[in-house]
Amino acid sequence: MAKKNVYAALEIADSEIRLVVAEIFNDRSNVLRVERAEHHGIRDGKITDEKAVIQAIEQAVQQAQGALGYHIERVLLAIPAKKVHPVNNRVQIEIEDGTHTVRRFHVQQGLKSAMMAQRFEKEELVNVNKIDYFIDGIRQEKIPLGMDTEVFDMEVDLLYADKETVYAYAALVEKAGLQILDLVLDIYGAAKETGALLQSKDRPVILIDLEADHTTLAFLNQNKMAFTTVLSKGYSSFIQSLKEEYSLSEAAAWRLLENLFDSREVDASDVVIYIEQQEDRRVEITKKQLAEAVLPKIRSWIGDINAGCMPILESTPARYLITGQGAGIPALRQFVNAFNAPASLYHVTTIGARNGAYVVPLGMMYAWEDINKVSNREVTSVNNNELEESIESITRYGKEQEGGFTKKLRKAMLANNKE
Repeated sequence: MAKKNVYAALEIADSEIRLVVAEIFNDRSNVLRVERAEHHGIRDGKITDEKAVIQAIEQAVQQAQGALGYHIERVLLAIPAKKVHPVNNRVQIEIEDGTHTVRRFHVQQGLKSAMMAQRFEKEELVNVNKIDYFIDGIRQEKIPLGMDTEVFDMEVDLLYADKETVYAYAALVEKAGLQILDLVLDIYGAAKETGALLQSKDRPVILIDLEADHTTLAFLNQNKMAFTTVLSKGYSSFIQSLKEEYSLSEAAAWRLLENLFDSREVDASDVVIYIEQQEDRRVEITKKQLAEAVLPKIRSWIGDINAGCMPILESTPARYLITGQGAGIPALRQFVNAFNAPASLYHVTTIGARNGAYVVPLGMMYAWEDINKVSNREVTSVNNNELEESIESITRYGKEQEGGFTKKLRKAMLANNKE
């Protein structure tokens, strides 16, 4: 039986846990399960209720396990891009075994040397940004396995993040009974899923990940992440005044944003689009009220991004790419021309996970696959014995169906044909 690698990617978002379980087989991915579990344990990027987040992680994992039929033991964990610090190290690897042949352990040795080169008091290594290989000063397009040389260089870009945040998020996962397979910056995962890193080779990209309570921006150039910043304003700010005035829940506010199609207040009608019976009153909101409350906030958000990115755009012909759950707000499509550089929205098209909320977990798996070409670790996210049993049980069920009803149906059809 061919080996199937199953990975689980976990993101602790502003108000929910997002879990994607996917199978990697022959360099192809197949989403097996997605889960979301609400929590109210994070505010302004800080953990305020550890227990609530842990319970949400456990809920998402248990639901996935129940549907899949095997245990999830370890996960790829997204880390918020707070105080990200890119570090570039160049190391030289000598091939001293007389073979003059680059082997995987030589590359692993070089990566380890680059990762051990520095230690920072308040920053922790999260993931590899980019690796370039040089033989005789010539950059190689791929890992130079099998190439003939006595020495080669590796230029390794590493991404460090706030140590306190890394440890706090990792502790939540471990307290939920899971091991951590690897760490990936959330915005780096988004950059992998959207293809923005590859696109930045031809033209720099400013990637915008719009979430509920915050917006993360990353400047991508030459296939690597140059720097990131976090804007403490997300799509919840668009609807905050209506939430406060009408005591709306987060879910209700999001539904209103999903039904905001007009980009101008004057085009909105007085037609009621939302009704909610609360304990002491009946709430009715019209299209016009929604537009007048939300559209100025969207323009303000875009204005903040334009102002913050102006220094970059004055010297570099970059473009914007907007993703994350907020990219699904219909009205944003009509605002792309309001940015001070060409802008577009990215929508996830992966079957089984067609939602902007899954852009980070999906991209984390691509990041893992890239680094695993060097590390070559065979460990996966699930209990392999249970996985094999699950596959075998499905196969047995299929054979039983083939030998049962389907076989009887075939006999009946053949019998009818003879007549």
